[in-house]
Amino acid sequence: MRAVLTLPPAGVVKPLQVALVLAHGAGGTMAQPLVVQLADALAARGALVLRFNFAYADAGRRAPDRGPLLAAAYRAAAAWLFARPEARGRALVLGGKSMGGRVASGLAALGDRADGVFLLGYPLHPAGQPEKMRDAHLADVPCPLLFLAGTRDPLCDLALLRPVLKRLGRRATLVVIEGGDHSFAVPKRSGRTADDVLGELSEASARWLAKLKPKSPPKPARPDRSRAPSSATPRAGTTTRGSRSEPRR
Repeated sequence: MRAVLTLPPAGVVKPLQVALVLAHGAGGTMAQPLVVQLADALAARGALVLRFNFAYADAGRRAPDRGPLLAAAYRAAAAWLFARPEARGRALVLGGKSMGGRVASGLAALGDRADGVFLLGYPLHPAGQPEKMRDAHLADVPCPLLFLAGTRDPLCDLALLRPVLKRLGRRATLVVIEGGDHSFAVPKRSGRTADDVLGELSEASARWLAKLKPKSPPKPARPDRSRAPSSATPRAGTTTRGSRSEPRR
């Protein structure tokens, strides 16, 4: 499993005290521009951020692995990050873009250790199929959740998301990016650039992350009948800037 650990620079004023796993979406890799740029922006504010590839992405396949394999890879990446000495004393956050966030929230619902769940473009339903909701497990997530959503996202109708968040109560925070699609691209007529949107996302994310506090490890997670393959341990490099980028998905 390939991975990149982004460390915060020295001398950050009031640094974020979080260790964040930021998984990629179904159509890309850890080099997705939005994932790279947001990881860099949050690391610049003091966060410790791990990006990694799911096995299918490492192998160059387009179709995602089945759920148990995705969960096993995510668990291996999270365990590697949380065991790092740099993560000691930090709030531990499971997160990801689209599918990566769905896997993260599923693990938190099963009881995996998480002080927060970070959902960047959560895929509430398949495009054009709003009746196929993917919200049942969210009620079992015990920690705070951040939903970053665009008003033009075909995989997340805000009219359907808001009642879900109302049921979750104070645990859930919603940040809406006006005009954003599933990759948070906005129309040219909005007058905003990709950098403007990144600034909105990173600022809102930092405010939410700053409120998280580390808690004692929970009871062992409920099994999901998956086991991490021996090759799942991340081989992480350290970077202060992102690596090569791919088209946004």
